[in-house]
Amino acid sequence: MPSLPEPIQQLTAALSSLPGIGPRSAERLALHIVQSDAASVHALATALTNARERVHACSVCGALTETDPCGFCTDPRRDSHLLCLVEKPTDILSVEKSGSFRGRFHVLGGRISPLNGVDPEDLRIAELEKRLETEPIQEVILALGTDVEGDATSHYLAKRLSSRGIKVTRLARGLPAGSGLDFADEMTLARALEGRSVL
Repeated sequence: MPSLPEPIQQLTAALSSLPGIGPRSAERLALHIVQSDAASVHALATALTNARERVHACSVCGALTETDPCGFCTDPRRDSHLLCLVEKPTDILSVEKSGSFRGRFHVLGGRISPLNGVDPEDLRIAELEKRLETEPIQEVILALGTDVEGDATSHYLAKRLSSRGIKVTRLARGLPAGSGLDFADEMTLARALEGRSVL
């Protein structure tokens, strides 16, 4: 069976390196691109290049932005006393979609993982401490994952920040909305019981 031309194979390989794109999807996308009109392909290439060249991390919080500092940092309507600490810039979008947080953000840039060679010095903790000295932050909300590395990073940060007299909190953990107990794993159910609140 004849194989696809080399440029299509190269495009397929490049597309399959993207998150969530498997080999079949990458091949379908590559075939669609090479069969599209030249103007559409040029527009796609321009959009990719522009996004990569114009979007960067905010020098203050680490959010993805085209301006520096970003809109989260410069918006006077946001509560400058609340700081939500997230692992990566895309986590900000998840928090924003909830519509229930109007404070500022700080991107940690990962989480502590000795097995993967990620130490506290590799994260944006020094930048966080600098912000705590210069901004009127009263509470840091740790919005990190609930796996072993997320828990370890949260405990490390809580201990390190507690000496500054700043309130350090963590997102509540428990059952997802609209779900029954039969869908909850043991750890989620245990944390839901621990984090129960008075009605």
